[in-house]
Amino acid sequence: MLLSGGLDSATCLYWAVARGYEVHALTAYYGQRHARELRSAKALARGAGVRYLELRLDLPWLKTSSLVDKQQSLPELPLSRIGKEGVPSTYVPGRNTVFAALGMSLADAVGAEAVILGANALDCSAYPDCRPGFYAALQKVARQGTRCKGLRILTPLMRMDKAAIVREAVRLKVPLHLTWSCYRGGRRPCGRCDSCKLRAKGFSRAGVRDPA
Repeated sequence: MLLSGGLDSATCLYWAVARGYEVHALTAYYGQRHARELRSAKALARGAGVRYLELRLDLPWLKTSSLVDKQQSLPELPLSRIGKEGVPSTYVPGRNTVFAALGMSLADAVGAEAVILGANALDCSAYPDCRPGFYAALQKVARQGTRCKGLRILTPLMRMDKAAIVREAVRLKVPLHLTWSCYRGGRRPCGRCDSCKLRAKGFSRAGVRDPA
């Protein structure tokens, strides 16, 4: 499974463990502003008792994204406008395509039956690679381009809003204090970036205190 260290992927990790999957957790540093989320991913994998693999990618063209280029300003939209202003500067070109391909490669190598991703089509920032149709297309790629017969692409959170994801995380006993969602990094979440605002909305609507 692809593990970023955020709320969604952590929930998927514990969802997979609860269903008895033998999980290989894969995360990647691709030049993003900070490595804070990688520390969270490693801690989550350790806590769940699963295998953890970390990759470093050098793709210099990703600097078109404000998640990679520190010279760009991160968007700080009002909550009501997030996802309604077109594709934001935080979009990382082809990131989920690359990550899914890496997941398929790992699955093919170890004979896995599924690749699990924390993609979500609701409460997102209008990223084109978070849509159901994109993952339906990836499912065809997985079946046509690997030797794993019946390899599935699983996105269990695809149609859940953030509040539902928080409730599911609580049900699964996800160590929420280990998760990291803030785009800026640092010692504590900034509370101003789109990701922080969406996370705060989810916890508030779920009636759960955010330990981060």
